[in-house]
This record gives sequence, structure tokens and C-alpha cells, in this order.
Amino acid sequence: MPKYLIERELPGAGKLSREQLRAISQKSCGVLNTLGPQIQWIESYVTGDKIYCVYRAPNEEMVRQHATQGGFPAYKITEVTSVIDPSTAD
Repeated sequence: MPKYLIERELPGAGKLSREQLRAISQKSCGVLNTLGPQIQWIESYVTGDKIYCVYRAPNEEMVRQHATQGGFPAYKITEVTSVIDPSTAD
């Protein structure tokens, strides 16, 4: 299944409290449950004013549905074509 990187602009994201991040996570999981098992949230990275999320989904449209239903801004959605890490050098 394709993997996607979602860039979400959220001013002050890096200053969100643990409780606020928990609420965002709970909302996201609730939407994922309604969309079904075809879409999976892998992890997210919180930075100063953005959140970068990694999802598996059959297509970009399903990722957009999640963003729309959850009220999460999806500024940019990019399909991951390859993954490299230090072991790639071996």
C-alpha cells in the first residue's frame, strides 16, 4: 500500500501541550475508525509551526478525506517513492 507524507501548517504546533496533542490524536483516530482499515496513521513529527504525518492509504484521495473529516489542514500530500537510511549505504 502506498505511503504518504502530509505537511500540515499549524502555527504554534511546537508549543501544543500534551493534552492538546492527545486531543488531536484522538480526533484523528476517530476519523480513521470511520474510514476503515485501508488507511493507517504511522507517526507524526511536530515542529515549530508544522506537523508532518506519515500515512499508508490506497490513494491520495483517502488521505484528503481524513484531513477534511478531521478538520486537519493538509497543506501538501506527497507519495513516498523510496525510503533510505544508513543501511542503504551498505
